[in-house]
Amino acid sequence: MKVLSISIIILFLGSAVILAGWILISSRGGPGTDNKALPLGEIKLPPGFRIDLYTDSVPDAREMALGANSTLYVGTRNEGKVYALRDLNGDSKADKVYVIASGLNMPSGVAYKNGSLYVAEVSRILRYDSIDSRLDNPPKPIVVYDKYPDSEWHGWKYIAFGPDGYLYVPIGAPCNICNPNDPYATITRLKPYDSGNNTSFEIYARGIRNTVGFDWDEVGRLWFTDNGRDWLGDNAPPDELNVAPGPGLHFGYPYIHGKDITDPEFGEGHNASEFTPPAAELDAHVAALGMKFYKGDIFPEGYRGSIFIAEHGSWNREKPIGYRIEVATVRDGQVVNHTVFADGWLQGNTAWGRPVDVLVLPDGSMLVSDDQAGAIYRIAYQG
Repeated sequence: MKVLSISIIILFLGSAVILAGWILISSRGGPGTDNKALPLGEIKLPPGFRIDLYTDSVPDAREMALGANSTLYVGTRNEGKVYALRDLNGDSKADKVYVIASGLNMPSGVAYKNGSLYVAEVSRILRYDSIDSRLDNPPKPIVVYDKYPDSEWHGWKYIAFGPDGYLYVPIGAPCNICNPNDPYATITRLKPYDSGNNTSFEIYARGIRNTVGFDWDEVGRLWFTDNGRDWLGDNAPPDELNVAPGPGLHFGYPYIHGKDITDPEFGEGHNASEFTPPAAELDAHVAALGMKFYKGDIFPEGYRGSIFIAEHGSWNREKPIGYRIEVATVRDGQVVNHTVFADGWLQGNTAWGRPVDVLVLPDGSMLVSDDQAGAIYRIAYQG
């Protein structure tokens, strides 16, 4: 009994340390704070690169999508708003910020196609038609699909159109670790311009705890990040970078994490060989979110075709990790290495910013959204 009591005390103290660290991390910056003096000089980049502020006027900035006339659309999670940004004078900074929608339920995901903006709430997909010419007076949204689960645990969504013309929409697990029924812990897809007809709904991949970022390579393979479960220690399990060359694959959750870590609650009777392993294991608890292949021609040759990944940063770890941009080098469909590309948002145990998404612009530069600082940055190469 004495041993049990001591164990409980140790567990309590360890959780308290993690919670205290999280409070410290969260106490600086964030939506609604004064971002006029963001310390961009703290950001470390490879030689020849520079980072500048694109805007500091988008509280809770999450996923980004590019529309016509270089209009940038930005979703949010806690703010419940969707923004549009315009660079009117071509100085690579947003001159005007519009509110496209407000009062929505975690509208984190945005995607653009054929003049329409698609917005993902927790349980439905909305569409705003002819949006580029109506920024001052946005249209009422059309409900594209409203049959997604309403669980808010991992309920915010990252959405994107694939090269097949389908809209891809993930459904995160409604828990830290559990064995939920379909459609949880999946990536789904819908036919575009569907209006409530659920016959177009399809589960594309399973065994995915929570993906908040994906993109397609030059041959049409879907790559996506996945956040590992919590409470298995500071260094396990890894976050994942996965690739799905086609539909029907299972990526292991909740049975196997990373390449071969058996879950202590749900892994019994399962083997890693049953599932598709990750293309790369990332550090544990980094919260890998938005990712994009670099398809521009301004960055040095070695970066072309590589994947840039926004790591939002840990909370379930005694020493924080993440709060940075990683780059994964891909050759012939294989990850040959991954390394830190940009960091400095975390200073000691204090984070002044948290990267969420990345977006490559037509000029070859890259935008990075930051929901804690309410900012978007532009990274360019000047050689």
